[in-house]
Amino acid sequence: GDKELQVPAETHVEGTPVGRDEVLGIIRERLADILEIEPSAISEGASFADDLNADSLALIELVEALEEELGERSVGFRFDDDDLDDLRSVRDAVDYVVSRLG
Repeated sequence: GDKELQVPAETHVEGTPVGRDEVLGIIRERLADILEIEPSAISEGASFADDLNADSLALIELVEALEEELGERSVGFRFDDDDLDDLRSVRDAVDYVVSRLG
């Protein structure tokens, strides 16, 4: 019902679904590490290639970092290699992760 939507974020514990905002936060943090920039410099609408100068290698590192982190929380979480070409922006990556987490 509607009540579930009103649970404050801080009451979430391990094993609860990962929300979209959290996914965005994780992606920003991991990407910032890889690209050696501030997470705050990464907007959701940023294009990997055009805005962040993230090459395919950086993207693969990001995917591996996300699989490692999210795999602990969502069993069997992984990216399909075929789908990587479709990830052009931070938002694409967030949407993809959220859809895979189901």
